[in-house]
Amino acid sequence: MTYLILKALVSGVIVAVVSEIARRSPAFGALVVSLPLVSILAMLWLWRDTHDTVRLADHAQATFWYVLPSLPMFLVLPVLLRHGLGFWVALGVSCLITIALYLGMVMVLARFGIRL
Repeated sequence: MTYLILKALVSGVIVAVVSEIARRSPAFGALVVSLPLVSILAMLWLWRDTHDTVRLADHAQATFWYVLPSLPMFLVLPVLLRHGLGFWVALGVSCLITIALYLGMVMVLARFGIRL
């Protein structure tokens, strides 16, 4: 249980620090957020928990494929906000589009024999 709390605290502190950086400088905050910090943390925790190279490799590869359909959200959200949609509506629409793109990615990859 202590280990779980430690993981949550470390991960939470990183999110808090990044949000403070973004509040002071949106561009620098975006740069820090674009770093794969969560992915690296997840890989570190997964490696520490399992020492399973196959599982870690599968996780890293799946992360790559899931990042691609998430990228349009960072273009759609600002467009919707700049066109006057409220934050929550714009975020909801962006998330729904991202979910649709995730499903599309899974279906396309399955045709090529890649299972996520």
